[in-house]
Amino acid sequence: MKIFFNKLKIDAKIGILEHELRATQIIEVDVVLEILTPSAVDDKNIKTVLDYRKIRDIIREESVRQHVHLVETLLLTISARLYKEFDVIEAIDLKIGKPAAFSDSDAVGVQLISTRSDF
Repeated sequence: MKIFFNKLKIDAKIGILEHELRATQIIEVDVVLEILTPSAVDDKNIKTVLDYRKIRDIIREESVRQHVHLVETLLLTISARLYKEFDVIEAIDLKIGKPAAFSDSDAVGVQLISTRSDF
């Protein structure tokens, strides 16, 4: 089973360039989580599945908690926390883009594809 977010927009504290150190900037996060398929799902009990609100909250928290210089660092931090918080996650495909980095591009960014054993 997979859970995904496309273009989750976050006003993040990220960047190593002088202008990035002075202000936040919008990042777009795409994530696909490969998870263990639940053995039983109770349609009236969200605790029987991975609540994607919690995934969103973690991605947002890590993106604004402190200034991060490199996208690569944020990718590793988010992935590590997701693996730590949720035993059912087997693999993560996480991409962070900066849409305002270049005027002639929709976005520039970095993608990290990992499995639990990488962490």
